[in-house]
Parts: sequence; structure tokens; C-alpha cells
Amino acid sequence: MITGHTRLTGLLGSPVAHSISPLMHNEAFQMLGLDYAYLCFEAKEADMEEAIRALTFLNARGFNCTMPVKVRMCELADRLSEAASLMGAVNTVVIDDGVLTGHNTDGVGYMTSVKAAGFDVIGKKMTLLGAGGAATAIAVQAALDGVSEIALFNRRGRSWQRAQALTDQLNRRTSCRVSLHDIADGSSMRAQLADSYLLTNATSVGMAPDTDAVPIPDCGALHEGLIVSDIIYNPRKTRLLAEAQSRGCRTFNGMYMLLYQGAEAFRLWTGKDMPVDAIREKYFC
Repeated sequence: MITGHTRLTGLLGSPVAHSISPLMHNEAFQMLGLDYAYLCFEAKEADMEEAIRALTFLNARGFNCTMPVKVRMCELADRLSEAASLMGAVNTVVIDDGVLTGHNTDGVGYMTSVKAAGFDVIGKKMTLLGAGGAATAIAVQAALDGVSEIALFNRRGRSWQRAQALTDQLNRRTSCRVSLHDIADGSSMRAQLADSYLLTNATSVGMAPDTDAVPIPDCGALHEGLIVSDIIYNPRKTRLLAEAQSRGCRTFNGMYMLLYQGAEAFRLWTGKDMPVDAIREKYFC
């Protein structure tokens, strides 16, 4: 039901027509009887200034950003949360009296999915594969939340410098100890996994259609007692997760990261908790 008081929220980016976010948010608004609506708006990076001026003028409550505009939104926001500042990317904006505050809920989404799976990584060590957008969000939020140590693995190449900058920044601005390693170095991988509580694959290695690929050089480094997570959800059970299970590891995938990052955005806009159990059952099972 749209009324004269309905507050607008939405998604900016390109492409956005495939997004599940309108279904998820509008269902949650209806369940809680909240007078909000969520729409998708096709907006390329060059369109962002005009788009956010329009949303601000129309008294929108806020919006999500997807690629390729997350980094640009950092420059356009009036204020940034600590996580968004560290990540250098914004995926959620809250508008208060014309002031735009940029947040990044991707890392919250992952860390909540860890907790929802029944695990507690706070005060413990994790090994994280990758240094792209998802990996950066996870590393930053894990460090802010209180993970004691992160062993970050990345390929040597164009993204190595970015991974080194992330490592240096987290060591400088958080209490988490972060070290950077070459993902092709099997002996280093084995050494870091030996005392890790959690291994997280935040690369695209193993995603359909290349489902036989594994992101680590030697699956023999996986040991019983290690928890293994993969943010890939197509397939739901990657080869990495299958290999981990065969070695006695407990596992979970990244299917619910999207749900929980959306739930955090919902909370920032409305001050209410999204009914995640009902949304998960309807759209994520």
C-alpha cells in the first residue's frame, strides 16, 4: 500500500534489473507494517550526482549502491562510517535532512552469516582468500569486530598492491594483526591454516561454470577442526566445501551474506530488525 507518507528507498547501479533486493525489502516492509517502498534505478557512474540529488530532493530515506558506483559514492557522501572509510566503498546510504551518510554493510552481512551458522570467530584467527571488493569488506569488518588475526592470501599481480595497502591500513587503524601471503605458496598456506579457526574463500574460484576449480594449492592443508566458508552460492556446495567436508571440516556457504547485508541496511533506514527468518524461508531456500 502506497500512501502520501511512503518513504522511498532503492538501489542505484547498473545493471540492477536482476536484483532480489526489491522483493526482500518490500516483503519485509509489508510484514512489519512500515510505510516504505524499495525500487531499482538504473544509474551508471556518470549519472550518480544527478541521481542522488534527485533522491535527496524527493526526501528519500536512503538507497543501496551496487557496482560500478560503490567507490564513487565514497566521494559523494557527506559522511562515512568507519567501515566504509576503511573499505573505500559504500553500499548503503542513509539520508537525514539532506545529509548523506555512507555505510558498507557487506562485511556485516558476512560476519552475521558466520554467527548465524553457529560459529564465533571473535578473538580468533581467520585465513581469507582474495583482495577484491567482497574480501576487503570481510577483512575490514572482521578486524573491526575483533578477529585477532587475519592471514590474507592473494595472487601476485595487478591486485597485489591493493592487497598490501589493505593489509597496511588494517594494521595501522585496527588492533587486528594482518599478514599478506601469495595464494600460490602452498607451504605458507599450510602454515597459516594450521592455527586458523576459519578459512573463507572470497574469490570467484569454484563458481559456476568452472566448478572443478579450487582456490587453494593443496587441499591436504585442510584439517579437522578448521571451519571452511565460501561466499560463492552457485553452486551451493563448491568443490572447496566438498573437499573440506571430506576431511572433517565444518562448512557453510555465502548464500546468506546478501540477506544479512540487506538486513543491516533495513535497520539503518527504519530502526527495525528485518524479519530475516521469514525472508530467508521465502527467497533463499
